[in-house]
Amino acid sequence: MPPSSAIRKVAFLGDYLPRKCGIATFTTDLRCAVAKEFPALQCPVVPVNDLAEGYAYPAEVRFEIAEQDLPSYLRAADFLNITDVDVVCVEHEFGIFGGPAGSHVLALLRELRMPIVTTLHTVLREPNEEQRRVMRDLIRLSTRLVVMSERGREFLLDVYQAPAAKIDLIPHGIPDMPFADPNYFKDEFGVAGKQVLLTFGLLSPNKGIEFALRALPDIIREFPNIVYIVLGQTHPNLLRDEGEAYRLSLERLAKDLGVQKHVVFFNRFVELEELMRFIGAADIYLTPYLTEAQITSGTLAYAFGAGNAVVSTPYWHAAELLTAERGKLVPFRDAPAIAVAVVELLRDEPLRHTMRKNAYKLGRDMVWSRVAQLYAKSFEQARHDHSFIGRKSSPIKTLDESPGQLPELKLDHLFRMSDSTGIFQHASFTVPNFAEGYCTDDNARALVLALMLQKLGHGSPQLGAQAATYAAFLNHAFDRPRGRFRNFMSFDRRWLEEVGSEDCHGHALWALGLCVSQAGQGSFQMLAAELFELALPVAAGFTSPRAWAFTLIGIDEYLRRFGGDRRANQIRETLTAKLIQRYADAATDDWHWFEEVVSYANAKLPHAMILNGRCLNNTTMLKLGLKTLRWLVKVQTSPTGAFRPIGSNGFYQRGQSPAQFDQQPIEAQATVSACIEAYHATSDMFWVAEARRAFEWFLGRNDLGLALYDAGTGGCRDGLHVDRLSQNQGAESTLAFLLALAEKRALQNTLTSFKESPVA
Repeated sequence: MPPSSAIRKVAFLGDYLPRKCGIATFTTDLRCAVAKEFPALQCPVVPVNDLAEGYAYPAEVRFEIAEQDLPSYLRAADFLNITDVDVVCVEHEFGIFGGPAGSHVLALLRELRMPIVTTLHTVLREPNEEQRRVMRDLIRLSTRLVVMSERGREFLLDVYQAPAAKIDLIPHGIPDMPFADPNYFKDEFGVAGKQVLLTFGLLSPNKGIEFALRALPDIIREFPNIVYIVLGQTHPNLLRDEGEAYRLSLERLAKDLGVQKHVVFFNRFVELEELMRFIGAADIYLTPYLTEAQITSGTLAYAFGAGNAVVSTPYWHAAELLTAERGKLVPFRDAPAIAVAVVELLRDEPLRHTMRKNAYKLGRDMVWSRVAQLYAKSFEQARHDHSFIGRKSSPIKTLDESPGQLPELKLDHLFRMSDSTGIFQHASFTVPNFAEGYCTDDNARALVLALMLQKLGHGSPQLGAQAATYAAFLNHAFDRPRGRFRNFMSFDRRWLEEVGSEDCHGHALWALGLCVSQAGQGSFQMLAAELFELALPVAAGFTSPRAWAFTLIGIDEYLRRFGGDRRANQIRETLTAKLIQRYADAATDDWHWFEEVVSYANAKLPHAMILNGRCLNNTTMLKLGLKTLRWLVKVQTSPTGAFRPIGSNGFYQRGQSPAQFDQQPIEAQATVSACIEAYHATSDMFWVAEARRAFEWFLGRNDLGLALYDAGTGGCRDGLHVDRLSQNQGAESTLAFLLALAEKRALQNTLTSFKESPVA
C-alpha cells in the first residue's frame, strides 16, 4: 500500500497458529507477511476455535470465535465494527466454520460495515445445495474474492457466476529461501549420501501416501540408498475421530512391503524454519493425492517454490503448476507410475536440475513479500469497490423525504466536548481526547455557533456560560505584544507555539466581529471590540486567501455595528483586492478559481466576495463571487447529483481529477453558508436548493449513503472515507454540522416569513 493509503487496520479472520491445520498456517504466514511489509499497519486476528479451551495464541489475536456458537460470530462482528477495522480478510474453508456447510460465518459477514476480502481455499466444482448456497452468499457479501489458481477462478465464474471484476488471482505464498543443493541439508537429518523423497503436511487418507509406499520397492531396486521421509502429524480431526489408525496402517504397509528401513515417519508439526530445512534436503517431493478436487495445496506451493523436483498426481493445483518442465504428473492411485517417474528423475540429474530451476524461478513471484503486496492492492481495491452490502439504512430522512423538517438541535456532544478551558479539538469516538488539547480555531467556531443559536432564540444558561468560556479562550490566546493569536494548547494549559496560523487568526476575527455586532451581550462586545481592534491590523499582511476570507466575514460583521471605522474599511478593501488579484492570476476559461488548487474550506472564498460585493453594492465583486461559487458547486456534484466535497487526500489540482476522499464536514458547512449568502444577495432559489443539497450530505445523501450526523449524540463524525465513516466525533466536524444546521434554521425562518418554499 502506498504511504498515502488511509488503511490503518486489517483484521484477519480464520484459523491461526498454534492450531494445527493448513488454514492456520496460511493465515499466520499471510498476516505476518503483511505486517512485515507494512509496519505501520495494524493487523489484529480473529481466529475460530474448535476446542472449548481455545489455544495459546500470540498477542495479535484480539477476539476468539467458538466454532459452533453462532452468537460468538455476531459478537465478533460487533467487535470488528466498534474497533474501526478498515478491511477484514477472511480465510475461507467450509470445514473451519460452524453451521451447515460453514454457514455461521455468513451471519458475521452480514453485520460488518467494512469491505471484506475473502480468500477461497476451496472452490468446489460439484457442490451440494448447502455448499452452493453458502458460496453464493459468500460471493455476494465479499467485496473482493482471492483465488490461488486459474482453475479456482474458472469455477467461480462457471459454477457460481461470480462477477469477474471481483476476483483477484494471488498465488499461495511461500517462504523466500535460497536455491541450494539438497546435499547441503542432508547431514542434519542423517541422510548424507542418500537420495531423499519427501511428503509433508497433516496426514489423512486423501494424501495417497500408501501409493508412494507401494512404489518404493521398484525405486529401491534402482536406488538402494533411497529414503522416504513422511513429515507431519495426523490431522487433528482424524486423530479425534479415529486416533492414529491411518498412520499405523501406513507403518504396517511399509513392513509388509519390506521397505521399513527406507521410510521415516516424523510424527510432529514442525515450525517453518525446520520445515524449510526438510524441504531443502529433498531430492524429489511426492504429492500422490487421490482425487483431482484440490484447488490449492500449500505443501505443494512450499516445495515447488523452494525449487524441489516434484512428482505428483494431477489434482487441480498440481496440474496448473507442474507444466513446462516444472515437474512430473502421474495418474491417480498408480504406484508403478510413481516409481517410473521417480527413477527417471533420479537417473537424469540434468533434467531434475532443470525442473528445480524452472520451479524456483516461478516461485520468486510466490514469496510472501510479493504476495503481501498483491493482497495490499486487493485491500485498496476493496475500499474503492465496497458497496456496504447488508448495511442498515439510515434512520435520518433527507430533506426531500421530509420537506421542511430539519434535525433536532441537540447540544449534548458540544457540551461533552467542552470544559472550563474551552472546547477540545478531537474525540476518540464520542469521548474528548485530552491528549490533543484545545485550539483557537475550534473555540472561535464554537463562539460563532453560540452567538448564532442565541440569536435564533436557542439560548440557555449552559450555552451562555460556555460562550463566555470560548470568548475567554480567545482572549487568552491573543498575544498582545505580537498582535497574533496562538492556536494549539495542551490539556495542561501550555501553549504549544508562539504564533498560530493565519487561518487561526482569521477564524478568531470572524468570531470577534460577530460578537461585536450581536446585541444583548454587552460585556462580550466590549472585550471583542478591544481584541478585534488589536488583532485586525496584522491581517492586512496575510498571504493565505482563506485567512483573508475569514477576516472579511469578521470585518463585515464588525462594520454592521461600527460602520464608520476607517481602518476596518481600508483593510476590507485591501483584502478584497488581493482576492480579486488572485483570481485574475489563476483563472482561465475552464478554471474559475482563485488558486492552482482547490483545497479546504473552499466556499469561504466566494462567500467573502459575495458578502462584500452585496454590502458594498459592488456588482463586479458580487458577480465574481457568484461565478466562482457556481463553478465550485458544479465541481462538488457527484454523477448521482449528491454533494461531493473535494477530498482532503490530494484536493483538486489544476489539470488533475478532484480527490473524492476523504470528505470533510467543514466543506459541507462552508458550502451551505456560502449558498445561503448567495440567496440573500440574489433571491435566486437555485442557491436554496444548493444549500439544501450540501446540508443533506450530513444526513446520508452522499457517496456512501451514510449519515455523518449522529442523532443519538448530537455530534458529527469526522469524515467520509472511501469505504466507511470515521467514527470519531471531534470539535471541527460537530461544529460544522451545528453551524450548518443553525444557518439552515435561520434561512427557513426567512423563507417562511416571506412565504417562499418552506423547504430550506
